[in-house]
Amino acid sequence: VQLQASGGGLVQAGGSLRLSCAASGRTFSSYYMGWFRQAPGQEREFVAAISWRGYTTHYADSVKGRFTISRDDAKNTVYLQMNSLKPEDTAVYYCAAGAHLSNLRAPGEYDYWGQGTLVTVSS
Repeated sequence: VQLQASGGGLVQAGGSLRLSCAASGRTFSSYYMGWFRQAPGQEREFVAAISWRGYTTHYADSVKGRFTISRDDAKNTVYLQMNSLKPEDTAVYYCAAGAHLSNLRAPGEYDYWGQGTLVTVSS
């Protein structure tokens, strides 16, 4: 599976962005999909995840109520809608795919990663 993230950019605090992650491969629907982010000098952290077919979603406490993860298996794409953005949301955002996850919040559990897209939120 190859992943291509897009949609990052510069936005003012309180604004919105939608990230997309397009996947290649015929088995996209069988993967858990996750979004992670990494700010300069910090470790990569979990943001959100969605199960195969979108049955369940999971969020970090820091984004709950502001971010929404969704997927369109017909388009092999997962999205991250980000609203009410804050300067502390500034980071490179990565999408990831995992087939068998014991801990969906752990980066090491995922099998495939996209290249990242930069989100900058100005105050």
